[in-house]
Amino acid sequence: MRMQSFAIALALTATLALAQKPKSAKELEAVKAMLAAQTPDAKIAAVEELVTRYKDTEFKAIALTQAAQAEQAKGDQVAGINYANRAIEADKNNYQAMIVLGQLTVQGVREFDLDKDERLGRASKAANDALAALKTAAKPNPNLSDDQWNGIKKDFESQAHETLGMVATVQKKQDVAVTEFKMALDSTPTPDPGTMIRLASVYDDMGKFEDAAPLLDKVAASNAPAAIKQVAQNEKARAEKMKAAKK
Repeated sequence: MRMQSFAIALALTATLALAQKPKSAKELEAVKAMLAAQTPDAKIAAVEELVTRYKDTEFKAIALTQAAQAEQAKGDQVAGINYANRAIEADKNNYQAMIVLGQLTVQGVREFDLDKDERLGRASKAANDALAALKTAAKPNPNLSDDQWNGIKKDFESQAHETLGMVATVQKKQDVAVTEFKMALDSTPTPDPGTMIRLASVYDDMGKFEDAAPLLDKVAASNAPAAIKQVAQNEKARAEKMKAAKK
C-alpha cells in the first residue's frame, strides 16, 4: 500500500470512528487505544482487544479495517486478507477494506499459478465493489469540505483502478491495463510513482518505449524513495535492452 494512501486511510478511519458512540467508558478507552497505536503490531493488538472484549461494538468494521491496513503495512498478505474480509462482513459498504482486499489478493499472482483466475476474479470484484461503494459514500465528517472529501475519494478510486490494472497485466490484457493505470494516475491529485512504473512497464511490453520513457523520467525526478527510483531505473534499462534487440 502506498505510504501516503496508508496515512490518508488511517486518518479517514479515525474520522469515521469519531462518528460512532461507545457504549461505555471502558469501550471508549479501548477505541482510543486503537486509534492512538503507532505501529502495526500495536494497532493489531489494540484491535483484537477491542473486538474481543466488546463483541457488539459499533467500531468493529472500523477496527478490522485498521487491522487489515496494519497487516498490509507489515507485508502479511494472508492475515491482511482475513481482516479485510471480516471488515466487509461487518460493513458491506466498507470501501477501504475492499481496496485492501483487492490489493492483497492480486499481490504476487503469476501467469501460470493454478489459482490465478480465482484470485484475479476476487481482486477485480473487490476493486469494482469499492468503486461502486465510493459513488454513494457519505462524507464521514461534516467538517470536511467538498473539495477535501472529493480528494480523498479520488485517492481511493485511484487505488482501485491500480488494482484493476494489475489484474489486467497478469491477464495479458495490455490495452485494459493501460486504461486502468491511466485512470489511476488521472483520478488523484497525487499520482503514485509505483503506478507510473507499472504503466511504463506495460508500455515497454507493447513496444511503446516513447510513452514509457517520460513516466520513468518523472519518477526519477520526483521525491520518491530511493528504492522506487531504482525500480524505475531498472525498467529503463530493460527497455533499452528490448529496443536494442529489435535493431
